[in-house]
Amino acid sequence: MTITTTTTMDRLLFGDNQFFGINHMSEEKARSQQMRFQNTDAIMDVLDAAREEGVKTFMCTTHDRVQEVCDRVRKEPARYAGMTFYPCMPYAHKYANAITEEGFLGAVKKFLPETGLLDSVARGTSSFARKDIEGISTLLIDAELKMFTGLRTPVIWMQNVVVDLLSGLGFTEAFRIFADHVRTRYNAEPGFITMNLPRLLDDLDAAGIENPIVCSNINKLGFRMSGGVEGYLDAIEKRPFRAVAMSVFASGALDPREAIEWTCALPNLESIVFGASNRANIASTARLVEEYWPREVTP
Repeated sequence: MTITTTTTMDRLLFGDNQFFGINHMSEEKARSQQMRFQNTDAIMDVLDAAREEGVKTFMCTTHDRVQEVCDRVRKEPARYAGMTFYPCMPYAHKYANAITEEGFLGAVKKFLPETGLLDSVARGTSSFARKDIEGISTLLIDAELKMFTGLRTPVIWMQNVVVDLLSGLGFTEAFRIFADHVRTRYNAEPGFITMNLPRLLDDLDAAGIENPIVCSNINKLGFRMSGGVEGYLDAIEKRPFRAVAMSVFASGALDPREAIEWTCALPNLESIVFGASNRANIASTARLVEEYWPREVTP
């Protein structure tokens, strides 16, 4: 059975959807943001603003552009002291594009960590020979995490596109494989992103993963909450897991104050992940969370 440790997560995590043209309500806004953030300097300006407003954890995909962000942070360790990354994997388009452009072996060489190349290749080769899904899976995890070498990554997430596929297939053992590898090789906690919270909690129970960190859409409108608000609220109140809420503003359909007040009143909430493209919105969200989710004062 997999037992979790207890990484203390920040209450506010900064997401990356806005940097890569993802908006679930407006394609026009998504295109506009994608154009704005074609330059890495523009991304860094927003991340700097977030850090100055006290939001120091960047929950990001393994998009190629994130590699550029990681390189910037590594080059200026004093400036970015205390910055934390929460990688979310896999980013499927990255693999497809790399194989198209560089071929299979070129893509493997591109993504594998240099420090573990021989070990990773050995695991991959033996895995294909034995058709061992565990070895193949850990090989891919190492490939995804190459860009974060030398950076602080205390929580590593499995993306919902894979989580919910594995859940639908009933392959709950894959969650244990991911969790065990993240813990042993990276000394990090595994996190799972899902569009169906109640079902995933059942699957993680079946895999023997106790008190998991799970990120899902949680908002007053039930926006993109598979199964409905009531099922989520029941799970948050009764199930042993560490809840991270995303889409709390229902992609702009909710008034920010109303959204944050409702979310912060939930029991057992660990963190909120949000995206913003300017300092004003970052500061506004930070102030609202501080207002409705005040920190406990230690005597």
